Amino acid sequence: MQFVDTHTHIYLPEFDDDREEVIKKAVGNGICMLLMPNIDIESVGPMLAVADLYPGVCYPMIGLHPTSVGDDYLDQLKAIERISGQRRFIAVGEIGIDLYHDKSRLKEQMSAFRRQVAFAISSGLPVAVHARDSFPEVFSVLEEFSGTGLKGVFHAFSGNAGDARRAVKMGFMLGIGGIVTFKNSGLDSVLLETGPDNIILETDSPYLAPSPYRGKRNESSYICIINRRLAGLFGRSEEEMASLAMGNTRRLFNLL
Repeated sequence: MQFVDTHTHIYLPEFDDDREEVIKKAVGNGICMLLMPNIDIESVGPMLAVADLYPGVCYPMIGLHPTSVGDDYLDQLKAIERISGQRRFIAVGEIGIDLYHDKSRLKEQMSAFRRQVAFAISSGLPVAVHARDSFPEVFSVLEEFSGTGLKGVFHAFSGNAGDARRAVKMGFMLGIGGIVTFKNSGLDSVLLETGPDNIILETDSPYLAPSPYRGKRNESSYICIINRRLAGLFGRSEEEMASLAMGNTRRLFNLL
């Protein structure tokens, strides 16, 4: 079986002591590609350094995370757009809206999200969308771009069945990670209702480790745990689930 971890922050300091070992372990477990979403202008350098050290395995995205949208967000977006012309990026991400901790910057987050979606469309790239406590707001922005051919993934999907159906109808995949292994998350019942055909696999490492590692550092090799959980949920073999997720991932990110 082969897998892609479609969302890992392997370049963060949490992996500075053993990054090579973590990547080797992932590859040894069949995770052939690690897709890296950006956070802000400061994270671009470390992310690209990892991409250069592990060509053909680690692939960068470019974008401004919603919780990094501050007073200087327009300057950051200009810098990010300039950098995007200097390298190949597989997606615009991680972008979106996060209202979990702070609602005071909703206007700025929506502005940054809208600009980055437009940039993705003009660049012919998919988007990796962060939607935490913000599905109505995220959908309202995405609807502005209806008919443009925009595609992407709702990273760490945690919405209800209606949100899932709406996302899929818009041409989006659902990024499923450790949350599906958490007791009482409710995500299993949502996915049973919406089906397996629009799922891709992710870890969001070092965050959101699946059970039985919940609360510890997450890593890409745990994709196998997520795939196993989904296979059992849908009554598929692990090979069938892996193949389905891989096909979805390759189409979304234009991977050969």
